[in-house]
Amino acid sequence: MRVIVTCGPSYEPIDEVRRLTNFSTGELGIMLANQLTRAGFEVLCFKGVGATCPLRTEAAHVIPFSTNANLRAELEAVEDRTEVGAVFHAAALCDYRVKSVHSSNGAEIAAAKIPSRAGELSLTLEPLPKLISELQHLFPASRIVGWKYELVGTRDDVLAAAARQMREAGTDVCVVNGAAFGAGFGVCEEGAELVFCADKARLCAWIEAWTERTLVKKQSAALG
Repeated sequence: MRVIVTCGPSYEPIDEVRRLTNFSTGELGIMLANQLTRAGFEVLCFKGVGATCPLRTEAAHVIPFSTNANLRAELEAVEDRTEVGAVFHAAALCDYRVKSVHSSNGAEIAAAKIPSRAGELSLTLEPLPKLISELQHLFPASRIVGWKYELVGTRDDVLAAAARQMREAGTDVCVVNGAAFGAGFGVCEEGAELVFCADKARLCAWIEAWTERTLVKKQSAALG
């Protein structure tokens, strides 16, 4: 059974030498891809070129990506998408891209490399579409697992955000973590109690067991 794991950060260019990105190392996604590979799944791992985690990726196929749009294009190019059993979208994608750059006097600057002598700059950012909302369309036969990393708010706020993601993006499971949730990871699934995983290794083990259970059940139903 084929599955997809996305991991690591995307970036959005400011000019041809500078970029916006985030602090994601890709470690969790690489650990998950390795766990699923060892369990016998054929894993397609889409790994951000900015991932700094030194762990070797054991997946059968490792496909690099750069921007959000590049990742979407690579996912769309996957052959036989209806045969992918599950998509684990652990990549940390950019929420914004640079719409324009202006100097302190209001003049727009468009250059392959903005000169350092340009002085103070103002960047106008525009929001990017949420790729997670497109995954069910791209992979209509797949189970979709998303992530919510939240720093501000309460645990109840985080769980409400997870429920909203599952409802609006059509994800089957949402993994939550970050300072707002507290230590460890929470696994949210509609109609099930919150599952707590103390660390990344335990989370990967839970996801492996869930994947085996869910996809075997799905195969059995398809066979009638």
